[in-house]
Amino acid sequence: TVDESELVTVPDGWKEPAFTREDNPKGLLEESSFATLFPKYREAYLRECWPLVQKALGEQFVNATLDLIEGSMTVTTTKKTFDPYAIIRARDLIKLLSRSVPFEQAVRILQDDIACDIIKIGSLVTKRDTFIKRRERLLGPKGSTLKALELLTNCYIMVQGNTVSALGPFSGLKEVRKVVLDTMKNIHPIYNIKTLMIKRELSKDPELRSQSWERFLPKFKRKNLKKRKEPKKKNTKKEYTPFPPPQPESQIDKELASGEYFLKERQKKRKQVQEIKAKQADAVKRRQEERNKAFIPPKEKTVVKTKKASTEKKIDIEAIKEKVKNAKKKKLGALPEEEVKFKMAADEKKKKKK
Repeated sequence: TVDESELVTVPDGWKEPAFTREDNPKGLLEESSFATLFPKYREAYLRECWPLVQKALGEQFVNATLDLIEGSMTVTTTKKTFDPYAIIRARDLIKLLSRSVPFEQAVRILQDDIACDIIKIGSLVTKRDTFIKRRERLLGPKGSTLKALELLTNCYIMVQGNTVSALGPFSGLKEVRKVVLDTMKNIHPIYNIKTLMIKRELSKDPELRSQSWERFLPKFKRKNLKKRKEPKKKNTKKEYTPFPPPQPESQIDKELASGEYFLKERQKKRKQVQEIKAKQADAVKRRQEERNKAFIPPKEKTVVKTKKASTEKKIDIEAIKEKVKNAKKKKLGALPEEEVKFKMAADEKKKKKK
């Protein structure tokens, strides 16, 4: 009996054996080739690094040609090529070079455990302004968001124009594609970065390999900040009834119900005149009431009489006399008598001591 967790997980440090000439000694039967165009601004860089590209592809026995007139790069297999997948890697190499990826990073695609993914983001957003803002959000302030994503996924990411080029292991490329597409759908990359950080810590624990990680991962609810304004007049639907609505009454039906239909023409005219006169009388009465409003005096406020303050106050003559006496004794700016005596006594004591 073998544990299922051991079958599911790959042993640590295991690598797929490299494809050698012994696996395919007779080589390929047909010649395969791929070509890709590159923009004008990449011409100077490609001209400088093209000898290095030819040297790297020469080790895989693949020819590479650079056509500056047409602005294209072409890779073709030779009779010595033994690896059938080498031409696919060479195709990815020239694609990455045309998408502004430097040669030092693009040449890593020739390794067995490295793959690439070119994500097209130009058609995901309709407005140009929102597209530029979301693309800048993917980069972050001073490229910090992109750097964090590269560290978590072990991939090299290059944002250029309408595409995002990623280069790294298969598991990392899957996460990069998810983050890029979510960012263009107006989901901030920080949410995906948080989940990646938690997954990275959980993967270190061997006991949690065969368990579900949903309970550890954060769940972010989407909030709609802009609420739709409710209309002032709400149209409520009436209950459905299979029967048609009742037919409205005609003028003749109303006259029959009130009995006017059976009256003579003179009587009808007399009734109409009476109704007109009654309406006129009501209008005259209303107009007269509005005119009389100007002649109605306003209500006066009741005046409250204030009690006069009693002028007669008892004057204490003796207290005034004492104040006058004290004032005569004191000189303006001079100290009181008690303080003067105290100071004189203190001066005499000092003289005796000397």
